[in-house]
Parts: sequence; structure tokens; C-alpha cells
Amino acid sequence: MPLIIGIDPGSRLTGYGIIEKDGQKLTFVDAGTIRTETTEMPERLKRIFAGIERIVQFHGPTEAAVEQVFMAQNPDSALKLGQARGAAIAALVNLDLQVAEYTARQIKQSVVGYGAADKEQVQMMVMKLLNLSIQPQQDAADALAAAICHAHASGSMSKLAVLNALGGMARGRSRNSSRRR
Repeated sequence: MPLIIGIDPGSRLTGYGIIEKDGQKLTFVDAGTIRTETTEMPERLKRIFAGIERIVQFHGPTEAAVEQVFMAQNPDSALKLGQARGAAIAALVNLDLQVAEYTARQIKQSVVGYGAADKEQVQMMVMKLLNLSIQPQQDAADALAAAICHAHASGSMSKLAVLNALGGMARGRSRNSSRRR
């Protein structure tokens, strides 16, 4: 059963969420945030990297999903977010995880059914989909949403691969049957 870690990168708070996928059933495993309260950016990146590594080593996820950077109004904010995202991805790749990336719109569409959903709608749907009685912190909920999006996407991709294989087999049969004539 795949164990999926989702990451919502941030330079001050990086959310993480881990779910298990068993067929169509998704089960909550863990979620939280990595806080980087220091003012020095290199130290923040070090804490993000170390925090992600520690979580991955503890839980042993088999798949990873990271939210892509959005274009912020402030270029400095976008740069810091990109650096935080890079630290998280580097930690995942350093532990031999392949990383899938999704836009915020893709994640919201997958979880809520509406790509322009607000953060509260995402939190509520994460609670509902994972049968949680306590609302996760916003950054943790966003990370869980990334993991849920990946679970949905990987299931769709698997089905698509099977359909493509079957389609190729069907095409092969039709070619063979036409040669017999």
C-alpha cells in the first residue's frame, strides 16, 4: 500500500501530511508543520531539509507530492518560497523518493472539486476525506491535500496505463484480424 507524503513549502512554516492509500481508501497517518523561526534564510533551509528528512526516515513514505510555487506579488517572497521548496525537494530526493509536483489549482480541483476553492474549503474537505475529527493546521491541511491529490492522480494514471495497454492490445488484434482476410 502506498504511503504518500505531501509537502506545502514555506520559508517560515512548511506543512507536511502523510496518508496511506489502500485501493480507493485513504487513511490519515500524520501531519504537522516544520517551523523555522530564525531570521537567517540559510538556517531556515537547513531546518526544512533536516525536518523533512527526519519525517521521511521515521514514516518511510513511498511517494511524495509537493505543491508548486505560485507567482507571488512580491518577488522576494517568491524567491524565498522557491528556496524553501528546493530544500524540501532536495531532502525527498536525497532519500530516493520520486517527487510529483502539482499546482495549487490542481490540488484544490482534486480535493474540493473547484480549482479556486479557499483554504477553509480545502481544510473541511481534507477532514471529510480522511475522516478527521480535529481540523489540521492550515499548512498541514494543504500538505495533506497535496498527498490526496497525488493519490487521486496516481490512481488515474494507473487506470490510464491499463486502458492504454488494453487499447494497444485491441488495436493489435484488429490489425491481426484484418491480415487474416
